[in-house]
Amino acid sequence: MIRPLVLLVYERLLPGGQLVNRLEDLGYRVQSATPSLLPEQCQRDKPLLVIADLEPTAQHVPSAIATLKHHGETAHIPVIAYAAADNGQLLEAGRAAGATLVVNDSAILLHLDQFLEQALQVD
Repeated sequence: MIRPLVLLVYERLLPGGQLVNRLEDLGYRVQSATPSLLPEQCQRDKPLLVIADLEPTAQHVPSAIATLKHHGETAHIPVIAYAAADNGQLLEAGRAAGATLVVNDSAILLHLDQFLEQALQVD
């Protein structure tokens, strides 16, 4: 049986590396993704979910999420975005881009099971 795929956009090792381990423990396959290639990678690899750190310095992650959410073939893919709790502007940019959930990075690991369940709910 093929395990469901999660694309993970991260630059910071904490919590990024911990998320990889936790998702694999939960039975997901995890692949790293870069913001500039995220829409194309989603079209090609058909992930169940995208989890994105909004804080990479090299690329603008909210614009990659917006592109993903505005493309017909990828708009349905849920996105959990996270950033530091004190970075309200970046958290708001994630919401404005269309992320399904936007959470602070101190909660992502602690409540990952609940976030996954919430993001994967079908309306």
